[in-house]
Amino acid sequence: MEKFLISAAAIAIMTGAAYAQAEFYVVQDTSTKKCSIVDKKPTTATTVVVGDGKVFKSRTAAETGMKTMKVCANGR
Repeated sequence: MEKFLISAAAIAIMTGAAYAQAEFYVVQDTSTKKCSIVDKKPTTATTVVVGDGKVFKSRTAAETGMKTMKVCANGR
């Protein structure tokens, strides 16, 4: 019985980790026009999501995406 409970707990932890996906956004500060990458969707008017609101699954993907965005090319 103890082995079953330990196995069930391990499976629950691994399943939860699979569903906890990270999200990254390329955002631009409206006053400085500088782009950056954040891990939460901005809720203030001074920062806007660029790139048609695209959500990236990794920081590396967001960095690559930011390099292709014209609005970020000059303000980085």
